[in-house]
Amino acid sequence: MKRLYSKILLAFAVIFFVLLTGLGIVLGQFFHLIDHQITIEVQRKYWFFLLVILSIAYLISLFIAARVIRQYVNPVDQVTRTAEMIANGDYLARTPIEELGNNNELGIVVNQIARNLQETSILRTMEKERLKTLIESMGSGLLMFGREGSVNLLNGAFEKTFGLPRDSLIGKTVKEIGLPEGIEALIEDVFLTEQVTERQIRNGHSFFNVYGAPVIGRHGNWLGIIVVLHDITKLIQLEEVRKDFVANVSHELRTPITSIKGFTETLLDGAMNEPAILEDFLGIIQKESDRLHLLIDDLLELSGIEREGFYLQYDAVNISNVIDDAMKIISGSLEKKGMQVVLQGESQIEVEADKDRLIQVMVNLLSNAVNYSKEGTTITIVTSFTVDEAIIEVKDEGIGIKPAELPRLFERFYRVDRARSRESGGTGLGLAIVKHLIEAHGGKVAVESIIEVGTTFTITLPKESA
Repeated sequence: MKRLYSKILLAFAVIFFVLLTGLGIVLGQFFHLIDHQITIEVQRKYWFFLLVILSIAYLISLFIAARVIRQYVNPVDQVTRTAEMIANGDYLARTPIEELGNNNELGIVVNQIARNLQETSILRTMEKERLKTLIESMGSGLLMFGREGSVNLLNGAFEKTFGLPRDSLIGKTVKEIGLPEGIEALIEDVFLTEQVTERQIRNGHSFFNVYGAPVIGRHGNWLGIIVVLHDITKLIQLEEVRKDFVANVSHELRTPITSIKGFTETLLDGAMNEPAILEDFLGIIQKESDRLHLLIDDLLELSGIEREGFYLQYDAVNISNVIDDAMKIISGSLEKKGMQVVLQGESQIEVEADKDRLIQVMVNLLSNAVNYSKEGTTITIVTSFTVDEAIIEVKDEGIGIKPAELPRLFERFYRVDRARSRESGGTGLGLAIVKHLIEAHGGKVAVESIIEVGTTFTITLPKESA
C-alpha cells in the first residue's frame, strides 16, 4: 500500500509539474509579446517573481495532495493489513473503525468477514473434535480408504485389535497393511462392486462381523470406502456356551429319565411279581429320581443366582460358625468314608455376608472333597485374613485335576471324572454355583491341583460388603 501511495503521489506531482510548466510557457510567450514595451530589468523581476510563485504553489500543491492522498490511502492500508492477517489464518484480526473516517464501511465489511470466518472456524473445530471423539470412542474398529485406495483414517479400537501402529498405516494400501485374508477380500469386493458388503470372519480365536460400504459425496462422487469391524468373539462364545448348556441339560435329564422309564417298563412286563427284582428296581428308580430332583434343584438355584433380581441378605457372619454348620450337613458322608476334617488358622474372622449362601458354598466344596478323595484321608480347612479380606482354603488328598482342565472347572456340567461324579450323585453344577455365589459377594475363587496329591480351593471374601 505504501508503494501505491508513492506512485499516486509521484503521478500527481508529475501532472502538476506539467501543468505549471505549461503555465510558465504561456506566460513566457505573453512576456515575449510585450517585451518591446518592458525593460530587461523589469522582465527579470517578473521572471523571478513568477518562478518563486510557481515554486511556492508547487510545494503547497504537493503538501495538499499528500494530505488528501494520505487521508484516503491510510484507511485502505489498514484494511489491507487486516485482510492479509485474515488470509494468514488470524481470524481475530480487526480493523479499527474509528480510524477509517469516511471509509469505515470497508472496514465494517472486512470485520464482518473476519467474524464470520472466526465463527466458521470455531464451528469447524468443534465438529472436528466431536467427530474425532466419536470415532475414538467407538468400541468397534474403523478403517477408511480414500478413492486412491490408501488408508486415510482409522481409530484406536482398530489399532488395539490388530496391534498395528496408526502412523505406519496412514497412506498404505490394503495389501500393505497385512490384514487377515477374509477382511482383505471383503475390502477388495467393496472397491470392485461399490456395494455394501457384510460378513462374519474368523481370525484365529477371534470372530468379527465386518461391514464395508462405499463413501459417496454430496454430489454423488465416489470418495472411497469405510470398513467397520465388530468384535463378536464374546457373542460367539456365549452362543457356544448356550448350545453346550442345552446339550448338557438334555443329556443329564435323558439319563435318569431313560433309566426310570426302562426299569418301570421292565417291572410292568412282569418283573414286579418277583420281590427281589422289584426291590432292586425300585431302589434304582428312587436313586435316579433323587438324582433328577437334585439336578432340577441345582438348575433352578443357578438360574435364580444369575437372575437380575437376585440379592443377598447381608449380616455379620463368623467364618468358624459357617464351617461348623457345613460340616454337620456332610457329617454322614465323612463317616461313611472314614474321613476327617482338620481346622487350621484363625478361629474368629467376621465378614459381612449371607450366611446361608456361604454355608451352601462350603457344603459344595466339602462334598466335592469327600467325593473325589480316597477313604480315610483328611480334608484341611485353613482360615486367614488380611486388612480387608477373609481367606478360606479347602484342601483335600484326592485324585487331583489335570492342569488343562482347571480353566473349565467352574463351567456348568463340566466333570473331571464323569463316571465317579455320576456315581456320587453329582450334577456338575456345584462349582458353577460356588463361583456365582462368591462373585455375588464381591469375592474370588481359585483352584490349584496336583494329580494324585490333592486339590486346594481358595475363597477370598471382602470383610465389608460393597
